[in-house]
Amino acid sequence: MYFVSSSFLLVSESRIWYNKFCCICNRWDQENECGHGKVPEMGDKIEADKNMNGIRLNKFISEAGFCSRREADRLIEQRRVTIDGQAAQMGSRVQAGQTVKIDGRPLKKEKERILLAVNKPRGVVCTTDKKWGDQTVDDLICYPKRVFSIGRLDKESEGLLLMTNQGDILNKILKAGNAHEKEYLVTVDKKITEDFLKKMAKGVYLPELEVTTKPCRVMLAGEKRFRIILTQGLNRQIRRMCEALHYQVTKLVRVRIMNIELGDLPSGSCRSVTKKEYAELMNRLRDSSNHPGGYQQQKHVKTGRNRRLNESEN
Repeated sequence: MYFVSSSFLLVSESRIWYNKFCCICNRWDQENECGHGKVPEMGDKIEADKNMNGIRLNKFISEAGFCSRREADRLIEQRRVTIDGQAAQMGSRVQAGQTVKIDGRPLKKEKERILLAVNKPRGVVCTTDKKWGDQTVDDLICYPKRVFSIGRLDKESEGLLLMTNQGDILNKILKAGNAHEKEYLVTVDKKITEDFLKKMAKGVYLPELEVTTKPCRVMLAGEKRFRIILTQGLNRQIRRMCEALHYQVTKLVRVRIMNIELGDLPSGSCRSVTKKEYAELMNRLRDSSNHPGGYQQQKHVKTGRNRRLNESEN
């Protein structure tokens, strides 16, 4: 939302042009020659200088390659994060020159950009929380550097999982507004009908989440198997869609995320994406927003449930 007054322009809650001083150009501009002080048209994207109000702590941690923003929020809630020696709070911002520590260790940005393709077996969990005693993806791959998963597959699902140390990639892929494709091969407990395929493709109302899924592509792949391509990632979305139509999922395999395919990667193993795959992925993400947030049509959902709704665990 834009708010314009005679003395300043606010964009995304940050001042850009104040009393004829341009905070983008960092100079006085009495005649507004740079154009940053103009009244924006609907749909214009003008981003404020990040250094003006610092950067949100969870984003700072994510972009350093330590963990996802969601995991960063958990660390902050557990009071394991400090800024200049003081316990951080949810919503805290990091200014230039400040020191962030996690569990007493200074946070340093990883220079190597890592992106792995993992074939997650059934029974392995994506969370880093080990209190339940389950085998985690971290345990499975034992990668020498810290990486975190891009989205999730639930414990009973299997297939392609991307892991990275790049927070910006994670947010660009996951944000529902960017509409990036994820493809699944699904087996159900009884013969698939034409009516089932049509209803799945049109969108299914999920009473537990109080939302109707977006239209998607669905293709028959066998008497009890189908392929589905989603551009959103609601919690256990495919399983819930099938249950709403009186089918039960017996096997669910993710076979593709955007241009990255599972292929013949053995179950339980991982590989680095190729240079060609990485270049193509970056090209597809070029115009994507990296701001966190998911399904933008869920404003009617009860407060406190959005994060669970937006968490992909098909």
